[in-house]
Amino acid sequence: MAAVITEDNVYCEAEVNGAPPADGQDQVQLPAPEGNIQGQVEEFLGPHPDYDEEEEERKYYRRKRLGVVKNMVGASCGGMIIYSVYMGLLQMQLILHYDETYREVKYGTLGLEDIDNKMLMGINVTPIVGLLYTPVLIRFLGTKWMMFLASGIYALFVSTNYWERYYTLVPSAVAIGIVIVPLWASLGNYITRMAQQYYEYVNYKDEHVQEQKKPPKGAFHSYIIIFQSVFYIVFHSHLILSSLSLSGASGKGVIENLNKTVLLSLPRSLLLIEVESVLMGAAFLAMLIFLVLCGAAYRPTEEIDLRSIGWGNIFQLPFKHLRDYRLRLLCPFFIYSGFEVPFAVQGIILSYGVCAVGMEKLWLLVMVYGLSSSICSGLSLMLLRLPRPIILLVGAFMHFVLIIALMCWSPQPREPSYLPYLLVLIALWGLGTALNKTGLSTLLGMLYEDKERLDFVYTIYHWWQAIAIFIVYLWSALPMRAKLGLLLLALIVASFCYVQMERRLAKKIPFRLPRIPRPRHKVKGYRYLEEENSDESDTDLSDADADEKDEDERRLVEEDRNTDNDSQGSPGPERGGVRDRRKKQDNAAYEQAGEREDYVQHTRD
Repeated sequence: MAAVITEDNVYCEAEVNGAPPADGQDQVQLPAPEGNIQGQVEEFLGPHPDYDEEEEERKYYRRKRLGVVKNMVGASCGGMIIYSVYMGLLQMQLILHYDETYREVKYGTLGLEDIDNKMLMGINVTPIVGLLYTPVLIRFLGTKWMMFLASGIYALFVSTNYWERYYTLVPSAVAIGIVIVPLWASLGNYITRMAQQYYEYVNYKDEHVQEQKKPPKGAFHSYIIIFQSVFYIVFHSHLILSSLSLSGASGKGVIENLNKTVLLSLPRSLLLIEVESVLMGAAFLAMLIFLVLCGAAYRPTEEIDLRSIGWGNIFQLPFKHLRDYRLRLLCPFFIYSGFEVPFAVQGIILSYGVCAVGMEKLWLLVMVYGLSSSICSGLSLMLLRLPRPIILLVGAFMHFVLIIALMCWSPQPREPSYLPYLLVLIALWGLGTALNKTGLSTLLGMLYEDKERLDFVYTIYHWWQAIAIFIVYLWSALPMRAKLGLLLLALIVASFCYVQMERRLAKKIPFRLPRIPRPRHKVKGYRYLEEENSDESDTDLSDADADEKDEDERRLVEEDRNTDNDSQGSPGPERGGVRDRRKKQDNAAYEQAGEREDYVQHTRD
């Protein structure tokens, strides 16, 4: 019995220890439960044998590139639809209100003519102060949400036409004037930002992209050219769509001695409601496109950085950018860009076209102008092979020749035989418009490709355009040759200043490039959480931490000094005083760190 018990104990111990019994007999060994579970977990969590990391990475960035293309097309289509609705409804409304019979029959003594004047004043005057609030709006809302809000304001303007009164039309027109500059600043920055992102997703394997370093000079140029060209090809087609809704402009002050009755028959009220409902649906479609199809231009952390700069610095940045001689020399071209499009509608299409061939051909003239501008916007792709000044100077030369021709030509009223000549004239003007608009937007993206944000640059561009449109609104009562003379003068000055800018850049004359201030985060978000002890004093810092802190401070001072050295001109006494004070603070901090080190060493001894 004792032998049996001993043998059982041996086999039990051997089974527990996972070793063969002492008698050397072969036994079937089962794996331990723990080892079996661990192996199954590793097999489950480990990489799949067919997993190809490079292929998955390539597919990931291909999806990212498709997303960027979707964003760009969405922004282009949204801008095209919202301006098709806005221009079509505005021109249809002005033509109906201009007809004397329509006013008397539909609204009696309501005073629609006075309402239209106040409405046009609100649209043209309000953008003058856009430079003051546009950076603040973009800082508060962000680029995407600024586009969405602006499209909502345009939809509000459409909705007010269901009940045409002073207290509905005029406030909505003022609201449109407020969002014109922020909308275009956001659109220009958004398209350029998408081009930069597309470059990063195409060259994701490059070292400077992976380490988020500054790309080589000119790396974004080809993508900016392509994206801006596609945007204006899509956007300029809004004139084609708006011409289908009785496109035109108010004849008052533009067409001399035109009959006050321009409609062949009065439209039914139900028909007008149906047209406005279709336009309202299109406006809501544009809002949905901006909301759903357009992704964010910047990461949430970058938006947090912008909002942490401070209201005062955001307000000052557009004015600081004007210290750059490149922007100052481009301002005349910005002004001319604001002159030429309203002149094309009010001057060429109305004063020349409608007087010569009649109001019934107005839709054809507007459609030809829009079609020419849309197709010829693709010519800016020549910048991929040709020098940069070619596009702007060719467009300016085209307009110069046409202005001289318009000064020498006075068409006779009601001469349908002039229609082919007018169509050619308008198509050539659309060619110059396309080269002007696409060339300026592309040029800004190329000049400021290394900027962190281009909101402020495009704000200056479209603010000067708004100033020019306001001047066109003021000169509407001038004789045609006076308008042509002012337009020619603006074109010559703009071309001369642009050539001077290119010459300075060729000579590598330094320019002032204001740096966006570093964010000052009062409340640390998820990006700024650090492992630190809030009760820790400066004396408790280790030597490495103190050295690192001093090194960071010295690096910031060095960056500011380099920025000042790259600027044009010598620093003033105030800047020098600030620099001396910061240098004294750095020296004091360095001395305090040395005293702390000596004190710690003395305590240890």
